[in-house]
Amino acid sequence: MNFILASKSPRRKEILETIGLTFEVVTADTDESSDERDPYQLVELLSERKGLAVRERLLADGRDLTDTVIISSDTVVAIDGEILGKPRDAEDARRMLRLYSGRTHEVVSGICLLGAEIHGVSHEVTEVEFDTLDEETIAQYVERTQPYDKAGAYAIQGLASAYIRGIKGDYFNVVGLPVHRMYRLYFEIFKENIF
Repeated sequence: MNFILASKSPRRKEILETIGLTFEVVTADTDESSDERDPYQLVELLSERKGLAVRERLLADGRDLTDTVIISSDTVVAIDGEILGKPRDAEDARRMLRLYSGRTHEVVSGICLLGAEIHGVSHEVTEVEFDTLDEETIAQYVERTQPYDKAGAYAIQGLASAYIRGIKGDYFNVVGLPVHRMYRLYFEIFKENIF
């Protein structure tokens, strides 16, 4: 089986490399706007949209996708009924970190696997508990890390790990790719192990 990662994310690429999957990266411009307010539905919708956009691009290029699986994913953070994507600016990033301070939030990732004739979509939820953060710590974090390309304004594998009291669920989901959910979904669809 050939695998294609439909993502520009260096973190998703690194995760797949770490687990030993051989793949190529192909991306396509995808409209990520949506009125969906349920984080679980939103990440599934956007994951599928990204995968379908890459499949359309490859088919338009004349690629034979018979023995190919396209992997696509999308991640958001949810707290207090609000979906947090990538911060717009420094103030938005600080606002997000204030929301997490001393509390638990959810990181939700959608996963879509597209085969030639069948596909599946699912999502994973991981709970992340932050320590209490004062304003100076928040400001310094945003200034040092410039977290504008990260859903929820932080990367668990970076400096933010110093502020995280604990997680419940798939660590890789928080990094950006729900490895366990991907593994299970692949088995459900294709009736074989991905590795």
